[in-house]
Amino acid sequence: GLFVWRLRSAGVRQVPCQFVHLCRIANDRLITFQYFNFLKRMYVTQYNKDLSQRAKPKPDSVVSPFHELQQLDQEKKAVHKISPVSAVHQSWCETSGRNELREMKSAAGTEDSVTAVRAESKEDRQWKEMKLRLDDLPGILARLSKIKLTALVVSTASAGFAMAPVPFELTCFLLASLGTGLASCAANSINQFFEVPFDSNMNRTKNRPLVRGQISPLLAVCFAAACGVPGVALLTLGVNPLTGALGAFNIFLYTCCYTPLKRISIANTWVGAVVGAIPPVMGWTAATGSLDAGALLLGGILYSWQFPHFNALSWGLREDYSRGGYCMMSVTHPGLCRRVALRHCLALIGLSALAPVLGITTWTFPLISLPINLYISYLGFRFYRDADRSSSRKLFFCSLWHLPLLLLVMFTCKKSVLEKEDKGDLLGESRERAMEIRLP
Repeated sequence: GLFVWRLRSAGVRQVPCQFVHLCRIANDRLITFQYFNFLKRMYVTQYNKDLSQRAKPKPDSVVSPFHELQQLDQEKKAVHKISPVSAVHQSWCETSGRNELREMKSAAGTEDSVTAVRAESKEDRQWKEMKLRLDDLPGILARLSKIKLTALVVSTASAGFAMAPVPFELTCFLLASLGTGLASCAANSINQFFEVPFDSNMNRTKNRPLVRGQISPLLAVCFAAACGVPGVALLTLGVNPLTGALGAFNIFLYTCCYTPLKRISIANTWVGAVVGAIPPVMGWTAATGSLDAGALLLGGILYSWQFPHFNALSWGLREDYSRGGYCMMSVTHPGLCRRVALRHCLALIGLSALAPVLGITTWTFPLISLPINLYISYLGFRFYRDADRSSSRKLFFCSLWHLPLLLLVMFTCKKSVLEKEDKGDLLGESRERAMEIRLP
């Protein structure tokens, strides 16, 4: 009992000493309230990373362009005072001063260029009101009407007129070409009017006039009406009603069938091929006034030629078409796209062999056209087998010169009108002799 009482008395006596010692240790180690708070924050940030503080970038101060220009002027107008220099170090100071001046000029030039680039970038980002100039209007309307495609349409119609087995009439030819060109301009303008929101998503069509706002939609529609109505009237009244009906039907087929089908079904390619096959038929009907087997043959050649031409073109534009929302064979059915291109390349050989059978050309036409038809068929097979951009590009560029060369060869091998008239006279004489023999 005495021992326990001794320990308790010693512990009570040592309590004040231990408290003072603990305070000294706390002061030495700086254990304060702030220190405990710091340890708490470290614990939270280590074990709960979602609660950690994130540094936010300091927002740029919005300064008006007027203040920026004032700051630039103040920087340019800064004057540096030069202290007098002794004669001994004058040469060294002159050289160093020249170097400093050069550096200041180069720095000023770079600052000016940087500010100019920044000003240009700011101007490009801002919305601007497009002002239409009369000098730019012809070029804008040419791009609105797809002048290159219109030239191809007129050339195929001219080929159909030239292949007709009738004497050539210059007035009728000019009226038919002008009316066909106006109808093509109207159809292309309406097509661009409908496809503005989709063309803006494609790299190939994002610079069209309606997409960029260079021309108003109302002006585009007025231009289409100003081309379509006189074009159809010219074909109907100046040429013949059949050609005018074909022109009006082609405008309807291109704008009301082919254009909406491009976002619905891959059948748009076949409908577009029919649209491209009608112009040579219009040329034939403009010369003869009737739909003959020759008109259908020319339309069939143009119909088959468009599949290797367009399928090879669309193969390299698959990303653009998918971005624009167009339903093309190259995007949704790539295997079918290549097979169809190869089939119609081979179909061109059969259609060329059918021309002398129908009495349109001589038998030399299938022989002369066989090498170019075999070459495009070989490229179509390469495109079917490899399925890459290189083979599609070669097939597309081959189609550009294949059609004009094929039509030129077809025109040179055309049967002359005199031969047909002589054959008609011989047939008439033989019939008269047969009738005389039969009569007593």
